[in-house]
Amino acid sequence: MSLAFFPTRGLAVLAISVACASLLPAASPDAALFDPTNLVAWCIVPFDAKKRGSEERAAMLERLGIRRFAYDYRAEHIPTFDSEVEALQRHHIELLAWWFPTELNAEGRNILDVLRRHRIHAQLWVMGSGQPTHSPEEQQSRVAAEARRIRPIAEAAAQQGCSVALYNHGGWFGEPENQIEIIGRLGLTNVGIVYNLHHGHDHLDRLPALIAKMKPHLFALNLNGMTRDGERNGRKILPLGQGDLDLQVLRIIVESGWRGPVGVLNHTDEDAEARLSDNLEGLRWLAPQLEGKPPGPAPKPKSWKAP
Repeated sequence: MSLAFFPTRGLAVLAISVACASLLPAASPDAALFDPTNLVAWCIVPFDAKKRGSEERAAMLERLGIRRFAYDYRAEHIPTFDSEVEALQRHHIELLAWWFPTELNAEGRNILDVLRRHRIHAQLWVMGSGQPTHSPEEQQSRVAAEARRIRPIAEAAAQQGCSVALYNHGGWFGEPENQIEIIGRLGLTNVGIVYNLHHGHDHLDRLPALIAKMKPHLFALNLNGMTRDGERNGRKILPLGQGDLDLQVLRIIVESGWRGPVGVLNHTDEDAEARLSDNLEGLRWLAPQLEGKPPGPAPKPKSWKAP
């Protein structure tokens, strides 16, 4: 289904609340979907011009009113894993997810040990890659190989109440249909999908059908300002409200019935707080339009300028 022809009737009322800002009217349970308390901050650790530490980062999220966090660490952050978790707990931030290695290696076991010590049941976000397959036999072989790779991670995660979410990052593994095949091959209830719109520009024309397919397996959905062919034309990552397809994409998500965690990201070299704030302002601007109300003045991002 093309975005241009997606129906607009029957939209649920949404409300967006931002710390220290007025609440929009909430007239239905859908209001909570894009509320900051349901949002997950993503790509704000190595992607942050201010290079915040654990305490500064957790304080920033609390200040913004964002109550969930997905941890995208790098090697230099390994010594501060415990302090990261402790800072989040002090500031009442839920550690929803943790970027995880592509195999169950020593680094991955260290992450599981940290989660066990702190009694946290997080999602482990695991990526993959690969060129397209060219025959049914090659497809089945690839699915089997990827299931073998994921299984040890999933089984170790299950032992301590954690789950695994397959992360679309382009390539063969980034196609939701392939991820669903892997999940079916595994037959494990703690394996699902985290879907990233910034890696989904080529999916836009079939997004309603894709979300319907993914929904039984979907653990989280990460938003992004969207424009057609954005990855090819230098507009891969935009603040919400700056993509010309943002309103249609949010309508698709609402109409899908998805009511789980929704991510907002930095994933740039900008100040993470400025980019998260721009995303919150973009959602607050888009929400009345989902109700059919006039849009009002468009937000002016602090962390992005149109090329």
